[in-house]
Amino acid sequence: MTLPVQNPPPQAGDLSDASPRLAHIVSVAGSQAVAIVEHSTGAGGRIAPIRVEIGATMTIPTPQSSVVGIVSAVSVPMPEKVGGPEEINLIELDLAGEIVPDASGSRLVFRRGVSSLPAIGDGVHLADRNALMLAYTQPDCATINVGALYQNPAVPARLLIDDLFGKHFLVVGTTGCGKSSALTCILQSLLPEYTQARVVILDIHNEYSAAFNEHGQTIDPSNLNLPFWLLNFQELTAAFTCADEHRDAEIEILSDAVVWAKRRYSESYTGRVRRHVEAQCITVDTPVPFRLADLVAFIDDQLGRLDRTLNTLPYKRLKTRVETLVSDSRYSFMFGNLIVEDTMTDVLGRLFRVPVDDKPVTVLDLSTVPGEILDVVISVVSRLAFDLASWSEAQLPILIVCEEAHRYAPADVGGKFMPTRQALARIAKEGRKYGVSLALITQRPSELDPTILSQCSTVIAMRLSTERDQAVIRANTHEGTLDLLDFLPLLGDREAIVLGQGTVIPMRVRFRKLERRVSQTRHAAFSYAWKHTELDKEKLAAIVRRWRAPAKPKI
Repeated sequence: MTLPVQNPPPQAGDLSDASPRLAHIVSVAGSQAVAIVEHSTGAGGRIAPIRVEIGATMTIPTPQSSVVGIVSAVSVPMPEKVGGPEEINLIELDLAGEIVPDASGSRLVFRRGVSSLPAIGDGVHLADRNALMLAYTQPDCATINVGALYQNPAVPARLLIDDLFGKHFLVVGTTGCGKSSALTCILQSLLPEYTQARVVILDIHNEYSAAFNEHGQTIDPSNLNLPFWLLNFQELTAAFTCADEHRDAEIEILSDAVVWAKRRYSESYTGRVRRHVEAQCITVDTPVPFRLADLVAFIDDQLGRLDRTLNTLPYKRLKTRVETLVSDSRYSFMFGNLIVEDTMTDVLGRLFRVPVDDKPVTVLDLSTVPGEILDVVISVVSRLAFDLASWSEAQLPILIVCEEAHRYAPADVGGKFMPTRQALARIAKEGRKYGVSLALITQRPSELDPTILSQCSTVIAMRLSTERDQAVIRANTHEGTLDLLDFLPLLGDREAIVLGQGTVIPMRVRFRKLERRVSQTRHAAFSYAWKHTELDKEKLAAIVRRWRAPAKPKI
């Protein structure tokens, strides 16, 4: 197919292909085709087959279009004739789409699906740069450039913004292959032009602060103010109760105590909260302030009324748990404020960048949040994002980036992670209606909640070694070129196979190097540290002091 080098896209005209003919079609079945590689005459008159690689993009001219196919396999059906003039080399093609004139007939465009299938004997050509540009870019859609095609570094790898961010996406790969760098590359490509974006990164390992220094704000337990009264009852239950035989009794006591504390606060507060809630019935999930002191007072009052012959243990355990969370400095960002005020607007504005103020990214550093409450923090942030988007009538599109997503939304149905899993599953299933999207980053997709995983419309698959994880990606990807996933163990660093709605057709890409990278491992190499690093008791004491230091919110 003759595709003149020009911009705007090539004009429609002759659909014959000027690139060399490499093979011819011998079989077509559904979306797959088989072709025989033709021989060429080399130096000294030697006849040899033309070299074709797996993953290469081919074009097959037909009378109505030029069909685009991707090489999924190569083989020699009769090995005994290898090297001889009768050698037969087969290539298998997954048909991905076709290049056709647009509605006006003035230029060529690529579209998915094939309306004019190849016939026996049709020539197969290696796609040149112009054909690749048409096949892998969409000039009429909003896209971002994240790197280059593996088979031709001169062709940019572009992702479709609305389909990628609006329909959830997944980045998978083994440790060290570049998942965090790939996510950073995607976001850094987006932010310079889309200044009103809103991205919240749930940063488990404190990796992203340096990468988004100019475009982001880092929030950690030292400057985070996430008041406990913003938690719904399920999240309060996860924070205040233990999973044992007394849990049901503690939940019943906590329910009565929370409602009583909220009503007492609203009756005593003369500001806007009281005027707002007087006309409605306060429940355990109503997002209004209350005081933990009132919660404890209710428990004490109930304890005083109980007959000593009754079981008082649930009351005492619940009271002890509340007092422990209040006194432990590690939880001060949530339970440490002595003065309770209605700061909901301020908290939402800071977390979700309203207004943006030239910093569209919130890096929520959770690396020092205690593990016992980590899932509660992630749950409340995810739930607030969904509620804010829905109550704003989809005016505030928000992307939630879940680093190490399998840790707090696992496939295991254990009750500990239920609030977090339910909050993320709600976004996965309903978020696109209101403009809330997920970016899931994980090295173990087989351990991720299948409900959440199945809602990801785009998969960015980097190097994966385990068969179990590869099988999960295949099962959750609906593409005709799944054969490309067979090469996941062979991908290099910064390389990925992109499948799904975020790309025009499946492609193998190499993400570009970052000018500002994510944080690297902060510990010294074992070979160096075990020779040169020495710690004394004084340095150990300094570590312990940092460990115990209170993380008080800066208000």
